Amino acid sequence: MNESLTSVTNAKSVSRETRQRLEIFAGLFRKWAQKINLVAPSTMDDLWSRHIEDSLQIYDLSPGPLTWIDLGSGGGFPGIVTAICLADVGEGWVHLVESNNKKAAFLRAALQAAGARGSVHPVRIETAPQIIENCDRISARALADLDCLFGYIDPWMKKNPNLIAFLHKGRDYRAEIEISRRRWNLNLLEHRSVVEADSVILEISGLKRKSR
Repeated sequence: MNESLTSVTNAKSVSRETRQRLEIFAGLFRKWAQKINLVAPSTMDDLWSRHIEDSLQIYDLSPGPLTWIDLGSGGGFPGIVTAICLADVGEGWVHLVESNNKKAAFLRAALQAAGARGSVHPVRIETAPQIIENCDRISARALADLDCLFGYIDPWMKKNPNLIAFLHKGRDYRAEIEISRRRWNLNLLEHRSVVEADSVILEISGLKRKSR
């Protein structure tokens, strides 16, 4: 684990404090993952590269003291990792939305243990806009297809036209983009993943539902 951690954190030039917080989070993650399903068991051996490094890409694309909403936070990727990075800044916040109570309990424990800047909302994504009014950025990883994600994001986009969403997507993302454009106007930037050759992070702005 130490060798993988070194390669990840050196590549991202994170501070020693952030490195320590990531170590705490990873240790807690492994303990909880023995009891509840946080990620696919087949990816546990690649925790640092497959999940943590993959999540660090999000903060690299939009660093600074911003307010984030992380949809379907699950095992904390990328939400907890972003919240850990913000702890180094001392400003900014991550609202983690996770309706599964067991996973929400893990997320709370992870935030506290790592001293990360965030809070957990154990609600369905559809009701989250009633609780979290505004944000600067939205993230989601392995959650739903783009058309569905855009429906989730739309209430916040209507309130903040400068809002940007960063969405992890796998190899079939182009088909999802084509389908979603039938109902949505949007600005799109594709960032190639540094972890998986077939994956991307889609940067979405100017999202608006097309009139019928």
